[in-house]
Amino acid sequence: MYYTYILRSSKSKIFYYGSTKDLKKRFSDHNNGLAKATKPYRPWKLVFYSAFETFKQAKDFEKYLKSGSGKAFAYKRLVNVALAKDVKGRISIPES
Repeated sequence: MYYTYILRSSKSKIFYYGSTKDLKKRFSDHNNGLAKATKPYRPWKLVFYSAFETFKQAKDFEKYLKSGSGKAFAYKRLVNVALAKDVKGRISIPES
């Protein structure tokens, strides 16, 4: 499986969109400062993820989420729903 995910910075409250094959490792990389783009905004919380059968599907969904209409969709349907449920520790990362 391949994953598209949304992180929220606990420090600056910004969102980060990404995709990966190993969600658990990638999430750890973000919080341990191993991802250059996200290092200054640590710590991160996982607020959404979706699984896909192919890397292309995951990458295409990530690209969509980074577009204007994709961000509007994410804020309205994915992020706000997750934040409204107060996701502290409630979203678990799947085992590989």
